[in-house]
Amino acid sequence: MHSIPDDVRYRFLKYLAEHPEASQREVARELGISLGKVNYCLRALMEKGLVKVRNFTNSQHKAAYAYILTARGLEEKIDVTRSFLHRKVAEYDLLVKEIETLSAEVDEMKQQENAQQTS
Repeated sequence: MHSIPDDVRYRFLKYLAEHPEASQREVARELGISLGKVNYCLRALMEKGLVKVRNFTNSQHKAAYAYILTARGLEEKIDVTRSFLHRKVAEYDLLVKEIETLSAEVDEMKQQENAQQTS
């Protein structure tokens, strides 16, 4: 899972925690990733002991699976959420600085324009 970007890991674990009975196709559609990537991720999560699979009976299908986060899986979800949050806060801080810089540039251009119009 570490070769998968934090934002995908975050969304993947979050979605599984909130929708344990979702099919792999539903996970793929919801996260905007391929079905093959979902299958790969689930296998990796199971191998690492972060997710366990349970069979259940579904009215639409004879058998389906529920993907349950284990205690280790919940810890991973916390870690990846924390990492994702730190990255988003850093992006936000950079965006705020960029907005301040652009606003100052616009104000300066307006002042120059006003000065030229009054001369």
